[in-house]
Amino acid sequence: MKAEALRQAQVAALKGEVRLQNGRLETTRGGVILPPILAELGDKDISHPYFWSAFTMIGNPW
Repeated sequence: MKAEALRQAQVAALKGEVRLQNGRLETTRGGVILPPILAELGDKDISHPYFWSAFTMIGNPW
C-alpha cells in the first residue's frame, strides 16, 4: 500500500500534476500550504526526476 502510494505520487509528479505554486504544493486534489522556507522557492515545475526519484521505500512494504 505505501509503496503503491509512493509510486502514484512519483507518476503524478512526472506527469506535471504536482507543482509548487503560490506558496503551496498543488495537486489535482487540492493544495497544501508550504512552510515559509519552502514557499520562498517560488513556483517550480517538479516533473523532472531530480525532484522525486530519490524517494524509495525501505523495509516492510505494508
